[in-house]
Amino acid sequence: MRPKEQLRQILIQALQQAQASGEIAFETLPAFEVEEPKQADHGDLATNLAMVLAKPAKMAPRKIAEIITNNLAAPEGMLQKVEIAGPGFINFFIAAAYWRQVIPEIYSLGLEYGNSELGRGQKVQVEFVSANPTGPLHIGHGRGAALGDALANLLTAAGYEVVREYYINDVGNQINTLGKSLYFRLRELQGEKIDFPEDGYQGDYMKDLARDYLAAGNPPPSPSPTEEDFVTLGRYAGDVILAGIKKDLEDFGVSFDRWFSETDLYDQGEVEKSFQHLKEKGFLYEQDGALWFKSTAFGDDKDRVVRRSTGVTTYFASDIAYHLYKFQQDYNLVVDIWGADHHGYVPRLQAAVEALGVEGRLQVILVQLVSLLRHGEPVAMTTRGGTFVTLREVIDEVGKDAARFIFLTRRPDSHLDFDLEVAKTQSPENPVYYVQYAHARLASVFRQAEAQEIPLPEPDPGLFPLLQLPEETSLLKMLAHYPELMEAAARNLEPHRITYFLTDLASQLHSYYYKHRFISEDAALTQARLCLVQAIQTVLAHGLGILGVEAPETM
Repeated sequence: MRPKEQLRQILIQALQQAQASGEIAFETLPAFEVEEPKQADHGDLATNLAMVLAKPAKMAPRKIAEIITNNLAAPEGMLQKVEIAGPGFINFFIAAAYWRQVIPEIYSLGLEYGNSELGRGQKVQVEFVSANPTGPLHIGHGRGAALGDALANLLTAAGYEVVREYYINDVGNQINTLGKSLYFRLRELQGEKIDFPEDGYQGDYMKDLARDYLAAGNPPPSPSPTEEDFVTLGRYAGDVILAGIKKDLEDFGVSFDRWFSETDLYDQGEVEKSFQHLKEKGFLYEQDGALWFKSTAFGDDKDRVVRRSTGVTTYFASDIAYHLYKFQQDYNLVVDIWGADHHGYVPRLQAAVEALGVEGRLQVILVQLVSLLRHGEPVAMTTRGGTFVTLREVIDEVGKDAARFIFLTRRPDSHLDFDLEVAKTQSPENPVYYVQYAHARLASVFRQAEAQEIPLPEPDPGLFPLLQLPEETSLLKMLAHYPELMEAAARNLEPHRITYFLTDLASQLHSYYYKHRFISEDAALTQARLCLVQAIQTVLAHGLGILGVEAPETM
């Protein structure tokens, strides 16, 4: 069901009828809203159509509202009452029978209910995590991983062709520094007293790498290492770390369609191709022996170097080439999910994308930091990561589902407090437990019905008028609005809307469960309520699936 869209079409048809009869005249219909009012006594849905049409129609909003309501031709039984309020808002009170139609629709579609064809024919690439292979994933990477994976699931459910990609930054000074860090840890293991480089990777994981390197029978470090030795050690360490990253993400329920190496950009000549592309458009110039991108032409505060006078290219050059390569794959939209510390980098990349001629097809989502708490107090866990808490530690302590769900309880641009103890409690305070328990509770209801030899119901519209309680109507409305909420979440790239919805749906279900019996001596009422809660269970499972969280049968 899509009640907002259905009402929108009814309103447009009413206006077309009014235009045909000469009651109103305007050239272009402005954008208007059909939304749920904040106050329940204002109806189920409301529109500002008369308000926004006042200027183009040169007519008072209330007069327009009267014309619209007089020309409404809603399906029989849909509208219980229509009111004009205030300066011209139109409030719609939907008949209870209309909401009950959602039950057979959910039965018919099953776990496809909530999916749509919004993105049919469009390709989207979601690039996320993309942590440098210089250390294990930290808790911030975990938030980005949960967001990227849930977003990809959401877009897939909305009909888009989605490609998940991880970009491996395996070129440049960081790999050299990683190799030096391993070199000095190797020498340390051989009993030498060393001064570890200040810019080296300090985490205990480097000591583990060194021990494993020697245990595997690799040659000891040379007393007179060359730069090539550092590069070789850096590549070895990077490969081992990347394998660990892949394992952590796999255990977190995250997979990728492509792991794209920065090295391939250079091996395939993509960086030089991007330079040539920008030169032809007049956006590259040489100065002081360096090559510059004219980013000030696109609002940046200064132009940016893409190749230094030494001949070494910058990270920005790689990013330009990578994004040109992306758009050559015919993506309609590219989504990059980055940490909030990249905020200042976004304008220059958007400038480069505009220079490449693909403006408007890149969306960057910045993910804010995560503060780790225990019983509300900041905590520093004993970590193998050095100065940060690893994603692996969090998974091991609270589990995949709790971590993913909690990471998605806030907008990505909002700071997130993650309390480890809350994530482990079996109480309403723990949001993932609260929602998963709603699904498991309904599974238990159906097991009880089976034990009492009550057949699982087929949706019989003749029974649905028995669902007259305010709690039942409220739940039906939530189910009916779910497909439109899914579409809005996909359109705005906001999977956290699903988390909000599931929490609210679980809350209303638990309240309904405590007040009323689903299985009773009244056979007809029992069948009607079992139909309702089976529809609720289906929607809970669908939403949890989008978030990459299990929908358990027992807890």
